[in-house]
Amino acid sequence: MIDLSLTDEQRLVRDAVRSFVESEITPYIRDWDAGGEVHREVFAKMGELGFLGAPIPEAYGGAGMDYISFGLLCEELERGDTAFRVVQSVHVGLNSLTLLQWGTEEQKRRWLVPQARGEKLATFALTEPGVGTDAGNLATTARRDGESYVLNGGKIWISLADIADHFLVFASVDRSKKHKGVTAFMVERGMAGLTTGTLHGKLGIRAGNTGLINFENVRVPIENRIGEEGEGFLVAMSAIDQGRYTVAAGAVGLAEACLDASVKYAHERETFGQEIGQHQLVKQMIAKMVVGIEAGRLLVWRAGYLKNHGVRNTRETSLAKWHATDHAVQCALDAIQIHGANGYSNEFPVERYLRNSKAAVIYEGTSQLHTLIQADYALGYREDRPLRCEPQPAQGFERLPASAVAALTGRG
Repeated sequence: MIDLSLTDEQRLVRDAVRSFVESEITPYIRDWDAGGEVHREVFAKMGELGFLGAPIPEAYGGAGMDYISFGLLCEELERGDTAFRVVQSVHVGLNSLTLLQWGTEEQKRRWLVPQARGEKLATFALTEPGVGTDAGNLATTARRDGESYVLNGGKIWISLADIADHFLVFASVDRSKKHKGVTAFMVERGMAGLTTGTLHGKLGIRAGNTGLINFENVRVPIENRIGEEGEGFLVAMSAIDQGRYTVAAGAVGLAEACLDASVKYAHERETFGQEIGQHQLVKQMIAKMVVGIEAGRLLVWRAGYLKNHGVRNTRETSLAKWHATDHAVQCALDAIQIHGANGYSNEFPVERYLRNSKAAVIYEGTSQLHTLIQADYALGYREDRPLRCEPQPAQGFERLPASAVAALTGRG
């Protein structure tokens, strides 16, 4: 039996996040986007509601949400603006869930607990000026020196780079070994030789911080290593499975925002004596939005179901991310077309949706990479092998913990 209905707890999460977005983001986002303003106090409020530890078990300070709830959270945040879903991607998906999967108990207590509680903000540092998809060819190095590693190099296009407290950093201990030399480290702001900066002039996601990180002889204790030496590529790829899930879910929300705006405008705008929604080609664009959104949401939920049960889901999450992000771009293009000249102005939100949508078909694996991934699975050239640390199942996916319900309902 297949049951695609949401539980009462999942509906509570969806409705609570939607209410949060409508009160804390929607009234201000046009100005924030126009001014490139990053409002960390909104992230703090997200922490108070348990968003920043949504799928992390209560034992580690999280809300204990199941992955379907987490997906709904990301979907609703991106209906407001991509910048706030990005926080879920890097802080929760790429960093915290990686600590949950690969960290030692001491590492979880040291970094995961304050992150899940929203007391510390975390990010993920893999991309470099010369390295994107080719993640096994990192130029950032980590040289072993006694009971420490010394990091040198730089990262770029890192979300939250200039405001994060904790950084999950990937560096090579031996570049000749390519991906087998990559090693993961937790680096903390304040370590000597660590500097960060903000990138300006971005096409979209202007209400979110994106920046660069430089390492100049940054000494990192051996106890900050995540996993074993040389396991960093595996750590990164498992992290990206989590990050891709949040991106896919968020893209469904962005496409939904495009649909909402288009339906509203199609009822308001009249040409030739009738609402433009009566014109067949406008109906066609709206209908395509609908079918793609429904397909994307089902793909996300399938991946979420596997995550709930601790089953590796690289193929399913890749497919969800590929479809949902490509569809979000097309929805944004069609939404602007429906709005006509008005869609070209920031008086209406659809131009922001288009600018925001483009990033997601690049990060977490380009659409072209996902095309290859899916073809390789179909052709039998690729198969999933067991990891040293298997994915963690959701701790209580049948019922939301009482503490999370209290946080969500306490907002009214």
